[in-house]
Order: sequence, then C-alpha cells, then structure tokens
Amino acid sequence: MIPLLEALAESPIPLSIDTYKPAVMAAALSAGASMVNDVKALREPGALAVLRGSDAAVCLMHMQGTPETMQIDPRYDDVVGEVCGFLGERVAACEAAGIDRTRIVIDPGFGFGKTKAHNIDLLRHLGRLAALGRPILAGLSRKSVLGTITARSVGERVHSSVAAALVAVYRGAAIVRVHDVRATRDALAVYEAVESNHD
Repeated sequence: MIPLLEALAESPIPLSIDTYKPAVMAAALSAGASMVNDVKALREPGALAVLRGSDAAVCLMHMQGTPETMQIDPRYDDVVGEVCGFLGERVAACEAAGIDRTRIVIDPGFGFGKTKAHNIDLLRHLGRLAALGRPILAGLSRKSVLGTITARSVGERVHSSVAAALVAVYRGAAIVRVHDVRATRDALAVYEAVESNHD
C-alpha cells in the first residue's frame, strides 16, 4: 500500500485511506494520503493524536458493533437520532483534541450495522445530519440493501446505485462514494442542471 501511495502522491487528485489503525494512518499520511476514512470514527487509542499532528481531512463513520458482528441483529430505538448523536459526539471529540472542524466529514455508515429499514430511514432523513454543520458523505453504491430492494446481484446494481446517489445528494449529501463513476457523474450532471438557477 505505501509504495502505491508514494507513487500517486504527486497526483492532483486527493488520496483517501480506509483504516481505523493509528499506525496505518500515520504511515499512509506520511506517504501522501490526504484523508483518513475511519469506520471507528477515531476511537482507537492514538487515532486522534495522529490526525491532530497532520493537516489531513478525516471522515468519521458510524458503525454499530464491529465489522464481524455489525449485521447480527442490529437494533436501534431511533436510528436517525442515535447516528446523529454519535457523529455529533465524535465531531466534538475531534475538536477537543485539536482537529479543526473544517477538516471533518461525517458518514452515517449505510450498511454498517443497519437493516434495510434502518438504511432507508437514514437516507430518508439524511438532512437531519446537516444540523451537525459538516459535509455528509454517503456510501450506498452496490450495497446489500440495494440488492434487498431490487433483488439484483452485486454486478447488477448500477442503476440502483445511481438512484441511491441521486437521492442522497437530493437529501443533503455533499460527497458520494461510488463504483460506477461515469454513470453517477452523468446522472448528477442532469440533476445539477435542473437544480441550477442558470439557463
């Protein structure tokens, strides 16, 4: 991973690293990564310190449980309220640790410890996360919830993934994580043309 990051470091495109391990974060940032995407929202000991000592951006994601247990009967009393509360606490923890809030992005964690109903509820009320005052990242591309809705296999979820990205942007997402870049860009270009005030 590190040689690849070093080789791409001169690219004008920002490089993001997915990890919750502070040692990996530090090595990746030294090699040229400009963003850390952490499924544990910098809760591992030492993670906050690594980001404080850099100028990198960070994406704080919500996940119930661990990657091994998260889909074993996930439950919430109020999924939207609980995700908002958790992410608000993590933004506050970052600021208290000396990480400027302008470097922070939040991710409700679609598919990470959520049922179909939880995911749909979060998407429907995505705008509630906007109250936290940070850009929202939505990662729904090819997720199993789309397969549950459409009965399509992973390789057949291009259309549902594009639809989910459009809904996420409409509901307030500033960033969408996608596999099918061209199709999503085209769909968003049409959406932006319609929503724009310019002829």
